[in-house]
Amino acid sequence: MARPLFPNALEMSAMPHLDSQPAYWDAAATTKTFTHPLHLPWLDDVDRQAAVLDYGCGYGRTMHALRQQGFTSVCGVDTSPGMISRARALHPTMRFTVLDSPPTLAHPDASIDMVILFAVLTCIPGDDAQRRLASELSRVLRPGGILYLSDLLLQNDERNRDRYARFAERYGTYGVFETGDGAVCRHHPIDWFTSLLADFEITGARRIAVATMNGHEAEGIQILARHGHRR
Repeated sequence: MARPLFPNALEMSAMPHLDSQPAYWDAAATTKTFTHPLHLPWLDDVDRQAAVLDYGCGYGRTMHALRQQGFTSVCGVDTSPGMISRARALHPTMRFTVLDSPPTLAHPDASIDMVILFAVLTCIPGDDAQRRLASELSRVLRPGGILYLSDLLLQNDERNRDRYARFAERYGTYGVFETGDGAVCRHHPIDWFTSLLADFEITGARRIAVATMNGHEAEGIQILARHGHRR
């Protein structure tokens, strides 16, 4: 019998890469469409020469949108070589790097003015992995730098409530679930973001309606946060 393209959930639970799942994203790199929008008023006061990092840049959609808004120093990183390959093909003049040991970045301390984190936490099921990412982003952001986060909240429809309940015991967190095509993803209660961003001052928040990567309508949240001095 042929081995399935993606490992099942039990196999993935034993894998060290559950919180990045590069095999899934490489296989899906040419087929997924990401839709989280940039809220342009939040960018009005950001210097167009600011050093911007798109963490989990995928195929470069948001980076391209930033370039169109006049940002000149934008770079992107992603754990998926397949996504980076697609990004480079679509945007050959932009800077993309495969992140080999997430969330560790090659950037020096306090070297980034703004981090874009769009639909990334939904792809990181584990609490500790999300906290490590937040700490690493805190390290590279300069004091006063901006984190612009966009992600998915817990949904109230029956389909999502059913799968949250079905997978809660297996993964230990209500909101973590398996998609039909082989990913393990996560939706979040709103207070989780407040906890995760304890090193930041939240200066803006907005609810959004967004299509998921598999085409379902979902409720999301966008958060604008300013980085304080390191503790």
